[in-house]
Amino acid sequence: MSEQHPTQAHTGPIKNPKQLLAATILGFVVPVFTIIALAIFAGASDTPSVGSANPERAVELRIQKIGTVEIRDANRPLQSGQEVYTAQCSACHATGAAGAPKFSDAAAWGPRIKTGYEALLHSALAGKGAMAPQGGGNFNDTEIGRAVVYMANAAGAKFAEPAAPAGDAAAAPVATAPAAAAAPADSPASTAAAPAAGEHSAVAAEPAQGQAR
Repeated sequence: MSEQHPTQAHTGPIKNPKQLLAATILGFVVPVFTIIALAIFAGASDTPSVGSANPERAVELRIQKIGTVEIRDANRPLQSGQEVYTAQCSACHATGAAGAPKFSDAAAWGPRIKTGYEALLHSALAGKGAMAPQGGGNFNDTEIGRAVVYMANAAGAKFAEPAAPAGDAAAAPVATAPAAAAAPADSPASTAAAPAAGEHSAVAAEPAQGQAR
């Protein structure tokens, strides 16, 4: 007699409710959250930076060209050393932040003053240590030099404040005529010279008349 095997029911991988729940989560919930995460990641570049009150302006700043052209008024008056210090240097030098020599601290400025004005100006323009280069910013080299002199002199130096370049029409003094040039017509000198000239002409005229006779 041949052996007869009982018929086995065909069953799938899910055999109990727990497996069904797990399959449901893996098949539906996980893909949904994956899609949401990808959407958030893709739209993150359009999110304005923290503290930006104008999202449109923030987008413009992110997509602007690397090189920009800024037009400045070349005829503006040069700023004084105190004005440049207040606007640009006081953030670090007023408190001594990031190792900067504190304003009017003679002990901190002493070794630096001994190097001379030119060395201090070079360090300010090119940068030194934690200080970024100050040249090429809102102030020109002469104004940065004035700020250097202002800070150094407050700590005991005797540097002279740099004057405006010779070609700077803004700070150059207005040319005036010498005092000994042409005097006004109604000045005492001109009125005194007029009779004198008349006398000489009269004296010169008398011999001429005598010769004519």
